[in-house]
Amino acid sequence: MIFMNKLASRTRQFFADFARLEAAGGILLMVATVLALWFSNSQLALWYTYFLTIPVQVSIGQLILAKPLVLWINDGLMAVFFLLVGLEIKRELLEGQLSSLSQVMFPSIGALGGMVVPALIYALFNLADPAALHGWAIPMATDIAFALGILTLFGRRVPIALKFFLLTLAIMDDIGAIIVIALFYSGALSILSMVLACVAIGVLFAMNLLGVTRPRAYLIVGTILWIFVLKSGIHATLAGVVIAFAIPLRVREGIEHSPAMRLEHTLHPWSTFLILPLFAFANAGVPLGGMGLSSLLHPVPLGIMAGLFIGKQAGVFGFLYLAVRAGLVHLPAGLSWKEIYGVAILCGVGFTMSLFIGSLAFEMEGCRLCTSINRIGIMLGSLFSCVLGAIVLHRVLPRHT
Repeated sequence: MIFMNKLASRTRQFFADFARLEAAGGILLMVATVLALWFSNSQLALWYTYFLTIPVQVSIGQLILAKPLVLWINDGLMAVFFLLVGLEIKRELLEGQLSSLSQVMFPSIGALGGMVVPALIYALFNLADPAALHGWAIPMATDIAFALGILTLFGRRVPIALKFFLLTLAIMDDIGAIIVIALFYSGALSILSMVLACVAIGVLFAMNLLGVTRPRAYLIVGTILWIFVLKSGIHATLAGVVIAFAIPLRVREGIEHSPAMRLEHTLHPWSTFLILPLFAFANAGVPLGGMGLSSLLHPVPLGIMAGLFIGKQAGVFGFLYLAVRAGLVHLPAGLSWKEIYGVAILCGVGFTMSLFIGSLAFEMEGCRLCTSINRIGIMLGSLFSCVLGAIVLHRVLPRHT
């Protein structure tokens, strides 16, 4: 009995210590990916497929939402993730790194280069195939959980300015991804559902103007908005961003009573320890049987690998270097070009966001082959960026702590 109590106590302490690690999110994503690949390429493959295709139905009167489990994860849980992203962006715009134009210009130029160059590289590989070309935005994304997790493994060797640079660049990258999804990866539009969604948005912002501070009220109306957006043909995850911008950040009692910040702190562990790992597990499973060198040399995975591994570092570092030489921005104090190059390589870790955009791109085109092999390109491009970025940062970061 004493032994069991000690074991339970040590287990609780282990999980508590793990939860406090900044790299915990990246570690869980890695574990979820390995498990997905193992399940999809073992005797448990049928169970893995069965799990993802479990039919889940919610009905209220004449309203019926029936989807397989994987789509509830991609459309529902990822809307909660985008709600968290929206809350972080709003906070940074009003109170943080994005509130000053001089602070935001440097990482914004890097983010722009990190989106433009990978997309162009992918397009060059796939110009001859219109269906494959639809995935041009896949290598534009950066997985902040993975990238930041790798950076934090270097502990106190990482300058605070370098961490802020990566965080701000990733936030601008998320803004770009949201815009791309809204403009290019939405389906056929339903006018009635869009009108009802606009009414729900009006109610949300009216609540803000009237001083409603209970996050629960916004989440109730936000759920209704999510349903209308889902039915409208616009991707449902964008509802999360709209809800985030409607929830008040500043209230009379002070920033410590901010509804937006309270909700952000509440959602953060759910996103880190459940939503993103579950998304990775549901989307990273690629049956490798029958795949050979010809699959890897297909223009889709080649374009993604080149976009993530070459395009990201070339775009981020190249745009920033040219902007500094042209006098448009200045190199932030406390940073060196070698450190910025290391972070630029880490930006090629696309993973969850790339998987998400890939599922949108090829689901719309109905290209099953592209859906399968694009995941290989994402994982290899992200792996190469992770390894080289870690090697470069190990060599260039200061050795003292």
